[in-house]
Amino acid sequence: METKEKRCLDCSRQLKGRTDKKFCDDACRNHFNNRQNSDQNNFVRNINNILRKNRRILQQFMEMGEPTVKVRRETLLQQGFQTRYHTHQHLTQKGHVYQFCYEYGYLSLESDWVLIVKRDKP
Repeated sequence: METKEKRCLDCSRQLKGRTDKKFCDDACRNHFNNRQNSDQNNFVRNINNILRKNRRILQQFMEMGEPTVKVRRETLLQQGFQTRYHTHQHLTQKGHVYQFCYEYGYLSLESDWVLIVKRDKP
């Protein structure tokens, strides 16, 4: 029976120990996985940064303790809010579509106003 010599997927050193071992140590495992995911991570990281910024902008208007707040769309945009990015939508029984950034949502109203709400339950 011939046994094939197993090598570390990162540094190619010979592996010793368990038969299902893929890396010689944690540093090689981390280096390999970071290299594999770096392109995807940058894209996802950038989107998540935009979503978190949108959430912070919506949150600052809700800190006044009111259940809903009306704000001019221009005010949101001046603070860097990006309307293209949201986590999900909610369709009400009346047919209104709220865009959400995590638990904070907004609804476009007439005359360039935006209604901001906070959803407590998922």
